[in-house]
Amino acid sequence: MERGAGLADVRTFQRRASESSSPDAERDLYQDTLAEYCWARDVAGLSPRTLQNLVQPVLEVCAFYEVVPWRLTSRDVDRYFAGPGKPGRHSTMRSKITKIDNYFAFLEQRYAGEIMMRFGAAVESPVDSFNRPKHRGDFGLRVPPSARATKEFFADWRAALPAERKYLVAVRNYVMAKVTYLSGVRASELCCVRMCDLHWELGQWGRFVVQGKGARGSGPREREAFMFQEGRDLLWWYIEDIRGEFGDEVNDPQAPLFPSERLPEAIEALNMPIAPAVGADTFRRALKAASRKHLKGPVTELFPHLLRHACATHNYEAGMPLWDVQVLLGHEWPSTTVGYLATAKGDPERRSLESSRRAVRRLSGEA
Repeated sequence: MERGAGLADVRTFQRRASESSSPDAERDLYQDTLAEYCWARDVAGLSPRTLQNLVQPVLEVCAFYEVVPWRLTSRDVDRYFAGPGKPGRHSTMRSKITKIDNYFAFLEQRYAGEIMMRFGAAVESPVDSFNRPKHRGDFGLRVPPSARATKEFFADWRAALPAERKYLVAVRNYVMAKVTYLSGVRASELCCVRMCDLHWELGQWGRFVVQGKGARGSGPREREAFMFQEGRDLLWWYIEDIRGEFGDEVNDPQAPLFPSERLPEAIEALNMPIAPAVGADTFRRALKAASRKHLKGPVTELFPHLLRHACATHNYEAGMPLWDVQVLLGHEWPSTTVGYLATAKGDPERRSLESSRRAVRRLSGEA
């Protein structure tokens, strides 16, 4: 009796499975898996922006072939990304194919059995060892100027400021560049700093809060950036003598530290309570133009991220430990920081002499 009942249950399940194996049922399950995948990644802590782009490559390929994902083959993916879906950059293709592969890993773990039972399709990623993109990398080192060349660059630039046609804008650009070099912040982080983000009382010389880049798609994270003594003096001079000339909202805590050069009447016409912050692209162009005028040496052009590399390299060469450089740059992993120090120059001979001298002092009882 029990065996008969069990066989009846199996037959009933098979009948129901066959009834739910229509193309419409496949499409419904496809939509369900997309939603559940996004929920799972949301629980894992990914930012909303990352979630929006997470399944877009899957949608693109499936829409092109008008199939559900588990009907895709490696050949389909090859033809799509070699032809109509080929992006302009290798990094974009790598990102899209990786997202497709990650989605299939989710399907294999959570839905492979149901898809095989209902639709007779094996879930297998169309990204295999042959079409999986390799990380070509950037084999050209980001070589920052030397500490001496950087110091001379900023000195020459500051000496030329009084002769600039737009003095206020020129000073703003100079201060942004110098703060980038001293603190190691990114251009996008610096442009978003508000007046309320300055905390003169923190640490030895004060700090400022930035919306740092999140790790592994987790979204922006607040972190403290360091002023150091030179940065504190520079920012104090900028706020006392320059910032107020851009507009009378300098006392508004939400006002940007580095505003756009839009005229007050233009801001009023746009019905904006405060001046907008300067854009990162504007800052990049200004730094590029200044480096062509004032930077001497083998490195003739600067961009904000290269100043970030210079900050890491010069501090490390001056004796700052790797851990402190990591904190300075706001990196989660020390391996990321090491990548910024590819051009840092070590001196094994000097280190060996220092070690020998310390040993002599210990043996002679001086230490």
